[in-house]
Amino acid sequence: MAEDNNAEILHKMRHSLAHVMAQAVAELFPGVKFGIGPAIDNGFYYDFDLEHRFVPEDLPVIEKKMKQILGAAYKFERTELPRAEALKHFADKGEKYKVELINDLPEGSVISIYKNGPFEDLCKGPHVEHTGKLKAYKLVSIAGAYWRGSEKNPMLQRIYGVAFQTPDELNAYLKQQEEAAKRDHRKLGKQLDLYSINETVGPGLVLWHPNGARIRHEIETYWKNEHFKGGYDLVNTPHIGRAGLWETSGHLGFYKDSMYAPMDIDGIEYYAKPMNCPFHIEIYQSKSRSYRDLPLRWAELGTVYRFEKAGVLHGLMRVRGFTQDDAHIICTPEQIEAETIEVLRFSMNILKTFGLKDIKAYLATRPEGAVGEPARWEEAQKSLRAAADKEGVPVELDEGGGAFYGPKIDLKVKDSIGREWQMSTIQFDFNEPERFKMEYTGADGAKHRPYMVHRALMGSLERFFGVLIEHYAGNFPLWLAPVQAKVINISQEDETYAREIETRLKAAGLRVVTDLGHSTLNAKVRDASMEKTPYLVVVGKKEREAGTVTLRLRGGKSVFGVNTAELAENLRREMAERLLNGVYA
Repeated sequence: MAEDNNAEILHKMRHSLAHVMAQAVAELFPGVKFGIGPAIDNGFYYDFDLEHRFVPEDLPVIEKKMKQILGAAYKFERTELPRAEALKHFADKGEKYKVELINDLPEGSVISIYKNGPFEDLCKGPHVEHTGKLKAYKLVSIAGAYWRGSEKNPMLQRIYGVAFQTPDELNAYLKQQEEAAKRDHRKLGKQLDLYSINETVGPGLVLWHPNGARIRHEIETYWKNEHFKGGYDLVNTPHIGRAGLWETSGHLGFYKDSMYAPMDIDGIEYYAKPMNCPFHIEIYQSKSRSYRDLPLRWAELGTVYRFEKAGVLHGLMRVRGFTQDDAHIICTPEQIEAETIEVLRFSMNILKTFGLKDIKAYLATRPEGAVGEPARWEEAQKSLRAAADKEGVPVELDEGGGAFYGPKIDLKVKDSIGREWQMSTIQFDFNEPERFKMEYTGADGAKHRPYMVHRALMGSLERFFGVLIEHYAGNFPLWLAPVQAKVINISQEDETYAREIETRLKAAGLRVVTDLGHSTLNAKVRDASMEKTPYLVVVGKKEREAGTVTLRLRGGKSVFGVNTAELAENLRREMAERLLNGVYA
């Protein structure tokens, strides 16, 4: 309850600060017209229509004016107006966006205005008592935003702000954002030559460079091996399918806006797949199934294609073509609880291998209008809860928040700087088994409908990779690093010895390169540091004569007189055991 109250207080503060910012802009830039200004996660924004183009230098000026408004302690006063009077009031002020909003309100709606000092706005509230209650805020960015999110409407200017209850909370958030900017996967992706996205190929379509593809290979190899150990079989399916398949699955009815336009092949429409599940069901339907065949656990690294608007594309986090680490579990009612417990355990172990250990589960239950028998929903929800309890994962319940076709658990993880990311999803589906008329023969000889569970551990390889880049700040653990060690020589006399060290480390299965360039030692060290290579192996006259190396770690620490055989064995073990902290750290 205290958490709910705190959220309500923050919402009112942030909403009130949006009004204060609008008042400040109105006083500084006469003639501005107003869009909307809601509270959002961590802060607020307001959309403005004016000739002046905002620049970053405007933000401290607006903040200063906001501070004056807070000092005046203007009360937030609410007034209700009849519809016709409200329309005339805003039309007379030239506030066309407010007039449009009022016209779109249902007949009989309460139309309220909030006033703080000389500023007033169409608003349903609520707000704090007066502007003097507001303190910990900062304006952080400027963006363009189409009015009401439509490209057919005017482009407005949006100013974002952040706000918290105390200056300490604000400062902690700003520090986190500063660190996040340093870890931005788009910046590090370019610096480390991991991937690119360009206009020639198309927005939202990822080109994996050799360094990124090497990391992807390590992730995929680990993923596949763990699935084989976990009793899964791997399947592979096409990138396109006939329209009839997507009609049966319901995607053309429910999901068409997110699918790409059809292609004509031999006079029949085909669609690029937005999901893998109908193909897995077709494999199931390829022959009769008995209860003795179940459970079936089928997994695929399947590339899918979904239309995302250009405005929401964001590096690797939101793309148009991506590879889902998909799996479907098909089982009997008697098997469902054990299978759910196992899939959650499996998901947790995979995430923890990558150092994602702060995990919370969100359980979404049956909504209104859901398909499927209530008893099956109850059984599925019970199995999801039992799985979370057995793993000791904190659970937040989202009553009625499930998809219409089944309940689910989402696993969200906190990264190394405390940001929460949604990763794994375990989703029951009572819709597609019915639509495809999936059956198995039970012990009683009768036909029964199986349970089907969709499961993605990483979500997509692209997004998961983006999260890992930022989680590690590009400092990948040894087993993932595209180049694990770089050998550098101090002088030309050491070149042969440097090559010998490279050969020994490669023989131990390590990914090693040698820099024999004529740059200074400091320059070579600086280059390796920019590349975030885990280990820098330095050889000079002293090391050559002793048959050792000097090891320089990513953090700048040096380890002298390291035996090369011992080094090879230690790094091989660090890689094989997927250690997150280096042996020499």
